[in-house]
Amino acid sequence: MQIKSLVVALAATVSFSAWAQAPIVIKFSHVVATDTPKGQAAERFKELAEKATKGRVKVEVYPNSQLYKDKEELEALQLGAVQMLAPSLAKFGPLGVKEFEAFDLPYIFPTKAALYSVTEGPIGKSLLQKLEPKGITGLAYWDNGFKVMSANKQLRVPADFRGQKLRIQSSKVLDAQMRALGANPQVLAFSEVYQALQTGVVDGTENPPSNMYTQKMHEVQKHVTLSNHGYLGYAVIVNKKFWDGLPADIRTSLTTAMREATTFEKAIAQRDNDMALEAIKKTGKTAIYTPTAAEQAEWRKMLLPVHKQMESRIGAELIATINKTAAAAK
Repeated sequence: MQIKSLVVALAATVSFSAWAQAPIVIKFSHVVATDTPKGQAAERFKELAEKATKGRVKVEVYPNSQLYKDKEELEALQLGAVQMLAPSLAKFGPLGVKEFEAFDLPYIFPTKAALYSVTEGPIGKSLLQKLEPKGITGLAYWDNGFKVMSANKQLRVPADFRGQKLRIQSSKVLDAQMRALGANPQVLAFSEVYQALQTGVVDGTENPPSNMYTQKMHEVQKHVTLSNHGYLGYAVIVNKKFWDGLPADIRTSLTTAMREATTFEKAIAQRDNDMALEAIKKTGKTAIYTPTAAEQAEWRKMLLPVHKQMESRIGAELIATINKTAAAAK
């Protein structure tokens, strides 16, 4: 009997030991390709996190909407089905944190320096804190640069947009932006855009070049206009309950890994967009147009009133503070 009890006790100890040594799994889901700036940064974070924690954490990266589409991923995070995401900043408006839609305002960031003065300063920090009541902890801002317009007709001036069906993310600001240009905005999940362009469900879209190239959108778009009219960035977020429940030393190691992955991501974002644009040019399938100064002025004249339109939604004071901070950093 004693031997049997000893065997049972030893088995239980071994089982507990194996359980105790099992790594903490972080499922990191995102909707873009692995070779985009966000995709590469997710892989770099995985590498850094697993090394820093000596294997106590295992990061599983799921790119290209393998697990969840745009509209599904935030709910999945809140429910704990995944632990980490890097959604575009526009995704937080539908969640109820409308202040993030300030990042969608056309021409609000004249330069990357202006952008970073906001994301890396008090404004960026305070916005991430607004996610806490939603069960979300914000860790970092990742960058994907400025957007270009694409369609199967040339889009030189606002009049060219009239009647065009253009895909947007679910954002009231982006909806207002497209309507200001005379286009008909169509909300679609990112994973559905290529097929929608291919079949004519939509006529065009807006994206940084790296997203456009890695999703092969240039194959079904005859024209690209280098408008740089808006910004696309991401927030790396985690399930708050999961994050708060991690051992303190693990959380510290992951915070360091995220900081290093963020530095890496910002360094490659512009490079990758430049390379993607060059690659699109080389295919010869898409004509690339750079608006003249006069045409850009016309775009700005049509789009800047969107700032005023959105004051009641985003907050007049926040928009003014961002404009002031961005202007000081030019």
